[in-house]
Amino acid sequence: MSVAPSANADQHAALEARLAGYPAQQSSLASQRVLSYREVDRAGNDALPLVLLHGIGSGAASWVQQFDALGASRRVLAWDAPGYGASTPVAALSPAARDYAAVLKEWLDALGIERCVLVGHSLGAIVAGAFAAANPGRLAGLLLLSPAGGYGAAPAEVRDAKRAQRLAMLAELGPQGLAEKRSANMLSANASDEARAWVRWNMSRVIPHGYAQATHLLANADLASDLARYDGRVDVAVGGDDTITTPAACEKIAQAARTRLQVVPRAGHAGYIEAPAAYTAIIDTFCRASGGQRSQ
Repeated sequence: MSVAPSANADQHAALEARLAGYPAQQSSLASQRVLSYREVDRAGNDALPLVLLHGIGSGAASWVQQFDALGASRRVLAWDAPGYGASTPVAALSPAARDYAAVLKEWLDALGIERCVLVGHSLGAIVAGAFAAANPGRLAGLLLLSPAGGYGAAPAEVRDAKRAQRLAMLAELGPQGLAEKRSANMLSANASDEARAWVRWNMSRVIPHGYAQATHLLANADLASDLARYDGRVDVAVGGDDTITTPAACEKIAQAARTRLQVVPRAGHAGYIEAPAAYTAIIDTFCRASGGQRSQ
């Protein structure tokens, strides 16, 4: 379904106005890099912070509805991954998950966050899994939403083909073209026009170099292997209509994490955008079950 340019402009203006309550901030990290993020911290209690990691075609701004709903109960932070927003890219041209996980640790250290609940969506789940495996004591719980498993365990020809296909698409379309042609795949047929506009807006703002590095990360990663090394609390959820990380694929991730898969009916890949009430409830329930107090 096409949307008139004027309608698109109105939707984007409304979304940007809503996002203005959570302005982008920057942390200077020990490695001389910058990490941009958004947060809400109005709870004024001892609840553990909630940290949100976005997927390959998104950014910190995609979590605005979770800021709105969860900010009253705990501190909520969402990063722009390295190479996204104003965040410095990782050094490696073909990075591994541990490269992003190391930056995540630096960022949490810079903010004085010793322990948190970590949520990763899609590619963000890969980074979250690598961080959990390397820093289990820093997490009260790990929640994976529509996790991408990565192709690190696949044959080399499969990894190379997946990588080349996505890089060629980026070169051909650019961020704006990706947003126009690919954003609809992120949502189910039930998504509202507002949700579609929000996904397009976020995808149109990806930075080509950062997206290319994330493409290499996806090809190199093996989330199931990292989850096998993490003994902490893990939950996995996926939209029932997700055609990108399908329920069948996410079931394998849940098995690797030794947990059950939760399926959200009538939701697609970017379920937390198109079905915010359902996903916010999942996140809130997980946070409360993971323990509410800061480490001493």
